[in-house]
Amino acid sequence: MAGGAQFTPADTEPRYEVFHTDCAARDVVGHATSRWGIWVLISLQRNDLRFYELRESIQGISEKMLAQSLRALVQDGLIWRQVEPTTPPQVTYGLTEFGRDVSEPLVELFDRITRRVAPTAG
Repeated sequence: MAGGAQFTPADTEPRYEVFHTDCAARDVVGHATSRWGIWVLISLQRNDLRFYELRESIQGISEKMLAQSLRALVQDGLIWRQVEPTTPPQVTYGLTEFGRDVSEPLVELFDRITRRVAPTAG
């Protein structure tokens, strides 16, 4: 059909190009879905937790990797960090509204997978 109308999307807000390496959203997606980032987000879905509680709830994570993951997720605005001025300092983490929005489908994905995967003998 010659001379057809060109499609113009109604949504005129700028979209991120997540497949481009310089896209800001790409870093957030990478941090949220990283090996440890996803477990941090899922762990914080129920309650705010202190650093040591997160470390205990996510088996296999080192303190270094937990600290790196938390730092990235705080910087991305997915989680908040509160330091209580005690000795030693008590640091609590929780999900921001953005973090809740992102973590909900991750929890649903986790739930779907665990319903289908047979439990292992332990």
